[in-house]
Amino acid sequence: MFTKQGPSVRELAVQALSSTERGYDLLAPKFDRTPYRTPDRVLDAVTRAVRELGPFDAGLDVCCGTGAGVGVLRQLCRERAVGVDFSAGMLAEARAAFPPGGEGPAVHWVRADARSLPFAPVFDLALSFGAFGHFLPAERFGLFAEVHGSIRPGGRFVFPIGAPPPVGSRAYWSLFGFDAAMRLRNALWRPSFVMYYRTFPLGGVLEDLTQAGFAVRLLPLTELGPRPDGSPRARLVVATREG
Repeated sequence: MFTKQGPSVRELAVQALSSTERGYDLLAPKFDRTPYRTPDRVLDAVTRAVRELGPFDAGLDVCCGTGAGVGVLRQLCRERAVGVDFSAGMLAEARAAFPPGGEGPAVHWVRADARSLPFAPVFDLALSFGAFGHFLPAERFGLFAEVHGSIRPGGRFVFPIGAPPPVGSRAYWSLFGFDAAMRLRNALWRPSFVMYYRTFPLGGVLEDLTQAGFAVRLLPLTELGPRPDGSPRARLVVATREG
């Protein structure tokens, strides 16, 4: 992360002591040169899996950041792709990455909080990558309800979710330590910066999606490989609006 192209230690420290929104405004110009950007192999695996569920006309990238998910929607949707995010800095980078014109569906950008989406039910596909750690567990149902209200009956809300690392593994303790540090930071410093890795367990996610009005199924993303026990390393959550 600390390369000439990525953010410096000082820049990350300033970001971490800012609010979530301001932090991402500051990080935006270098975001795509950090490990926080969703890897292309994940984007490609999701694109191929979701294509089998189509066709789609209009798509929504929830918490679009610099627009990686909009790039997926441009491959899947025939008419329109919309990215929504609350960070003006991230949206500025997304606009620069996808200039107007050219082939493919029309692209639009909207600045809004995902907890209060300004859309009628006009989309038949919504997706999101890497954003759910910015929502507290108590906010999860409300977020899903907002997405439900933005897609048509029969529309899909999809996102990848990784299997948790084995308890006691290096990855387990790394994520545990990061979340503990963020909780301490937010207890001692204001404004808060909400970013956690262990607040989006599959069981709670499925329950909240169901309560929000979705019928949910899981598809293995086999391209991303298996865990040592043979189970998928990642799955695609496919939530369909029932009515």
